[in-house]
Amino acid sequence: MSRNGTALLTVDGLVKRFGGFLALDGLSFSVKAGEILGLVGPNGSGKTTCINVISGLYRPDDGAIYFEGRSIGGLPSHRLAHAGINRTFQVPRPFLTLTVRQNVEIAIAYGRDRDREPEALLSALDLVAFADQPAGQLNSARQKLLDLARALATGPRLLLIDELAAGLNPIELEHIAGKLQELARSGIALLVVEHLMGFIDHITDRVIVINAGKEIFEGKLADAAKNARVVEVFLGDENAA
Repeated sequence: MSRNGTALLTVDGLVKRFGGFLALDGLSFSVKAGEILGLVGPNGSGKTTCINVISGLYRPDDGAIYFEGRSIGGLPSHRLAHAGINRTFQVPRPFLTLTVRQNVEIAIAYGRDRDREPEALLSALDLVAFADQPAGQLNSARQKLLDLARALATGPRLLLIDELAAGLNPIELEHIAGKLQELARSGIALLVVEHLMGFIDHITDRVIVINAGKEIFEGKLADAAKNARVVEVFLGDENAA
């Protein structure tokens, strides 16, 4: 599948409220197969809320979400996983007392392809040596790799990545970046939320910058850094009203 094709995911006028707080205010964008789209913005701008709505943790209050042309807004996470959408979390949530292999096997059982081999996923993410260890014994970087392995075990065509790079050292960052780029080359679409701009610049085809739940920029990250509105949002403007 080519990133030059039609959109795999389309978000159209997405709205999410928490009481009187408007977390997403008419957000719209699309992602193509094989594309890595970065979703960036200051703290509280709505990035993780967006992923939570797309992945079925929250129901949208308005707007629409289309996956392969089919409306999916409000579907629960387990149905989305079977449809081909999965995600990672800011803080990994493995079954701590189960082994690394068992964590992946459970994810395969709930995915679209129950014939997938856990060893192939563990090998691809350099986790074979830890396969028989309880997940709770892994360090934070390997727990993030396991979180990614569990998401991939369900056979996603769209992968939502929520701050996977946070807390990793430069060598680990380069390793993760390479893995995500390999996934994109295989045809998987990736929507990546991340605060590390160097990492985002390295892996993304383009970025959406959001503030207060609205898009304020779409394009290359290098161009975003030259956009006056983006600079004001990230750095502030003492002359702004």
